Amino acid sequence: MEEDRSESDWGGLAPEILINIISRLTVQELWTGPMFVRKSWLTVCRDPYLWSIFDLEPWFESYPESTHLWSPDFERKVDLMLRSVVDWSDGGLTEIRVRHCSDYALSYAADRCPNLQVLAIRSSPNVTDASMTKIAFRCRSLKEIDISYCHEISHDTLVMIGRNCPNLSTLKRNLMDWSDSSRRTGSVPTEYVDACPQDGDTEADAIGKHMINLERLEIQFSRLSVKGLASICEGCPKLEYLDLSGCVHLSSRDIANNVSRIKRLKEVKKPDVYVPRSGDVAQTERYGHWRLYDERFDIQAMRF
Repeated sequence: MEEDRSESDWGGLAPEILINIISRLTVQELWTGPMFVRKSWLTVCRDPYLWSIFDLEPWFESYPESTHLWSPDFERKVDLMLRSVVDWSDGGLTEIRVRHCSDYALSYAADRCPNLQVLAIRSSPNVTDASMTKIAFRCRSLKEIDISYCHEISHDTLVMIGRNCPNLSTLKRNLMDWSDSSRRTGSVPTEYVDACPQDGDTEADAIGKHMINLERLEIQFSRLSVKGLASICEGCPKLEYLDLSGCVHLSSRDIANNVSRIKRLKEVKKPDVYVPRSGDVAQTERYGHWRLYDERFDIQAMRF
């Protein structure tokens, strides 16, 4: 009898009180817990107040790497989750942090989330310029974008985002470590690693010409040359943080000569290997007090 009364008390909570309680849960806890208690709870779990932010990063960071993450089946699940959250947010979604989504879900979000400020979709092999162009035109309040390891996104997206999103202050366009095959994890399909974008200077030129308000830029393992670096340093005077880890076609002199013109710059992360474009012999360079940084591509498994 006491147990029945307890269940009744919980079931009779006012919606605003229940929303306050549920809002303290993580996305994973919410998705796998209260949604399945009873129909009234499911209704509360879909309240727009709970879905201004959709962040799946903790899931990806908590489970072992898996080839399953790169499968069409897994991508469909992520797409369905994202589309559901877009509907529940009622246009109020301001932050999306997912991986392995596709144009199918991202175009849907672009059409319905005009207030989006953060978009992080790293490791999404089927996101292309098509959906990103929609994002550029319809989500003009963007402040942060992470399109790392998205090989079907080209410099055209960078141009469109730069032209249409004047508040953009953070761009992450990191690529996979193509320089040393022994370091690649087996979870990422080999053909996808081999398809890594080659046009580093073209992308750097797009950044320098169209993203003048950038404060943080990450382009790990980009194949840009000193020409591309010069474009960035000339066109992004507000940069405070620049990550060039793995950019092996830049020497210490190239970097020092160009970053000196950015007066606000506080931190630069440099590569520790220099590979001249005219040669194929890697030269190791150590940078003294510069703290080296090498973020490894770490994909975690998500469970539904």
